[in-house]
Amino acid sequence: MNAAFEGFPPQAVQFFQDLAENNNKLWFDQHKKDYQTLIQQPAIAFVKALGERLMTLSPGITYDTRTNGAGSVMRIYRDTRFSADKTPYKTNLGIVFWEGEGKKTENPGVYFGLEVEGARLFAGHYQFTPPFLKTYREAVADDKLGGELQEVIAALSAKGRRVEGEQYKRVPTGYGADHPRADLLRYKGLYTVTPPLDPAVVASPKLVDVCFQHASDVMPLHHWLVKVNTLA
Repeated sequence: MNAAFEGFPPQAVQFFQDLAENNNKLWFDQHKKDYQTLIQQPAIAFVKALGERLMTLSPGITYDTRTNGAGSVMRIYRDTRFSADKTPYKTNLGIVFWEGEGKKTENPGVYFGLEVEGARLFAGHYQFTPPFLKTYREAVADDKLGGELQEVIAALSAKGRRVEGEQYKRVPTGYGADHPRADLLRYKGLYTVTPPLDPAVVASPKLVDVCFQHASDVMPLHHWLVKVNTLA
């Protein structure tokens, strides 16, 4: 039986700080039990607790407590095959709850990140795949779907929530620079992110409630992206 979520202990952040200074297999092997106790075990409990709550907002959201890379908890091992940085371990925890077919990271969803700088909750689609990017632009250009997105963003703005994401410098080919939603057409991904969460909250069971509330506030953006994803 999985233990109830009690928070991420403060030592979890210290673990990542120590790992950043000792990013090698020997050190990690010597401290693997610390990783499992301080980070992995609380992460599994968090996935189950928040995942169940998120499904009340959007029944299609998927969560998975496996830690082998197929589940919600991202692996700590870095893929260094095509990277100049050959350090073997990530110095952060990533947890994803996603909605859609295919790879979890290629779908809209909710993402929780814990690193030395603190914890944050993201919601949306961090980086569009080429097929989704094409469909996204068509949706933005469509008066009905594009208008719906503008309404979602305006409502989030009224709540103090800012939509962000990396953008191309120019409006994509095929769309006029004077398009009424030209700025939205330039996005490569679209999401919201919280300010760093209170460390006292991160270390307590209240983290689930706080993350659920943040997700509730921005769920209209998630729902719009999921709708567009079904058209891709």
